[in-house]
Amino acid sequence: MKIDFLNKPHGLFQLIKKWIERKMKITKVESLPVDRFLFVRIHTDEGVVGYGESGAWGFLEPSASAIDKFGRYLIGQNPLIIEHHWQYMYRFSHFRGAAIMGALSAIDIALWDIMGKYFGVPVHQLLGGKTRERARVYYHVFGSTKEELVHGVRKAKEEGFTAVGHLTPFLDEDREVPYFKTHASKIRDAIDTVGMYRDAVGDSVDLCIEIHRRLTPAEAVVLARGIEDFHPYFYEDPILPENFDAMGLVANNISVPIATGERLHSIHEFQMLLSRGAVQYVRPDVCLAGGITHTKKIAAIAEANYVEVVPHNPLGPVSTAACLQIAASIPNFAIQEYPLGELEPPKSEIVNKPLELEEGFLVIPDAPGIGIEIVEGAEEMFPARKREVNTRLHKDGSVFDQ
Repeated sequence: MKIDFLNKPHGLFQLIKKWIERKMKITKVESLPVDRFLFVRIHTDEGVVGYGESGAWGFLEPSASAIDKFGRYLIGQNPLIIEHHWQYMYRFSHFRGAAIMGALSAIDIALWDIMGKYFGVPVHQLLGGKTRERARVYYHVFGSTKEELVHGVRKAKEEGFTAVGHLTPFLDEDREVPYFKTHASKIRDAIDTVGMYRDAVGDSVDLCIEIHRRLTPAEAVVLARGIEDFHPYFYEDPILPENFDAMGLVANNISVPIATGERLHSIHEFQMLLSRGAVQYVRPDVCLAGGITHTKKIAAIAEANYVEVVPHNPLGPVSTAACLQIAASIPNFAIQEYPLGELEPPKSEIVNKPLELEEGFLVIPDAPGIGIEIVEGAEEMFPARKREVNTRLHKDGSVFDQ
């Protein structure tokens, strides 16, 4: 017996029928600079609105221009053919980079948000459904002294977090102060600092050690061997990430797992990392590495190599919400970066409802789309704060990575 699914009186069948009979159209694409974040808002003729965020945080102005450029293509288009739009925007020109990929990522997230809202389901349902109910997170710890950092680690434990990150052994020093340390003092001091973190919380809290690309390959090997007895969860960006062979050299000479990938934009770059055994935790930024569409593909190739995913997430609440859709829908999710201030202004006032935190885990939202909305007038409440060009110098006058 033939069943006429499309004439069923209600439910998903009617939604599919509705989509077939009348394709929704994009009517407006807006870039929304709010505080230090750049969001995108996409409107449709069905009244469904989607939100995304660009991760090109040092270059938000050119990323906003790219959003406007892509927006002119999107006007009048069906927002539900997401993969087609992704390929069209990615491949129309030979030249890309972080600002362009941040714009494409923001738009991609917003289109998934629209699709989820249109069908009345969370994005993770469209990606295959939940693999977990909650996502473990690690808390950001900052400090300009060892005492401040140790206090931050203890505070995170007291608040129920089981992991702390953005945790540098080199201190968050003022960029206006020229840098200098001897090799011996730099390495010894860093080893002692990681030991202090471990002593402060014991084995009940994982330490995600953040190096911020400050070391040469030789220094990275020496330091990793010096801290291995403290069992860091991972060793993040020990060297500049552009040379995959160099990262592989470090990885093959240490026992501490390397986490890297926040600067990468494509599955091709991640494949080069993976093929060299240069990474044990990949760190795609959903707001920079092609949005939800592309990050899901990066997670898949990582899964094929038994590598877990730690989404990079130092930005705004849309980024966190989008990351959670990935965390919910992939089997090889490890832990989620949880930046400071999610439950405080301006972040808490930018969105209609902050995400729910329970005992060091974020609850996966079941609301349609990505699960949050940017409130009207957020850009007026919290005007854009531009990041000027400013970096640290070495005592000899050369540029220093921090």
